[in-house]
Amino acid sequence: MAIKSFKPITPSLRYKNVADFSVLTPKKEQPRKPRKLTVALNKTGGRNQLGKMTVRHIGGGHKKKYRMIDFRRDKREIPAVVASLEYDPNRTAYIALLNYADGEKRYILAPLNLKVGDPVLSSDQADIKPGNNLALISIPVGTLIHNIEMVPGQGGKLSRSAGGFAQLMAKEGEYCQVKMPSGEIRLIHSRCRASIGQLSNTEHENITIGKAGRNRWLGVRPTNRGVSMNPIDHPHGGGEGKSSGGGHPRTPWGVPTKGYKTRNNKRTDAFIVKHRR
Repeated sequence: MAIKSFKPITPSLRYKNVADFSVLTPKKEQPRKPRKLTVALNKTGGRNQLGKMTVRHIGGGHKKKYRMIDFRRDKREIPAVVASLEYDPNRTAYIALLNYADGEKRYILAPLNLKVGDPVLSSDQADIKPGNNLALISIPVGTLIHNIEMVPGQGGKLSRSAGGFAQLMAKEGEYCQVKMPSGEIRLIHSRCRASIGQLSNTEHENITIGKAGRNRWLGVRPTNRGVSMNPIDHPHGGGEGKSSGGGHPRTPWGVPTKGYKTRNNKRTDAFIVKHRR
């Protein structure tokens, strides 16, 4: 997968680049899918049920439908074949449509090097190949994995974005040591399941938006800096000339934003073998 750039015939094209979607199945070649695999998404504009804005900088954007992804991979011992590789507007990784032997179709996260026609299986006896899903106890140490469960049967929660992967480091009794994308090493129960391989669209981190309008297509509204506001609007505002505020970084409501730990979950601290820092 490569990055596609453009000749700068307009100012907005000078820095813009996009993913090369050549690895995906063309629209006209994609098989018909059951309607239950897509769900309508309503836009909130950052407002709650009372109409009050609770999240800033959200609004507009292109219409899209949510693809129902099988994070649990609970269709065990039934072989499937990859029918198509598709773009998903709701996530950075690509998705794969599976045709199961019993006729059911499901979406999964597409790992790197998974191709149309490849067999995929969710079983503890499955081969260690991209896309197969096994319990951690059945995966060899050192294997790259993604879509990892934190609670057995709950469905994958960890390492689900483009190019993401974790690594199985060791096995200790009922628990396995897994190195997260952040560098943290964490204990996860050996009955938790994970999929094999690194996720697709590894070049996503190299994409340059290129122009403001492209963020609007994604539903992201403009953000104004606090130092450019008046004191009544932001703690960083005011001052003569280009003043940087003269205090510690704060939100518009005065809450400090740097310099202290935000993690507050002592219940799971014992499962962290090595912190990411």
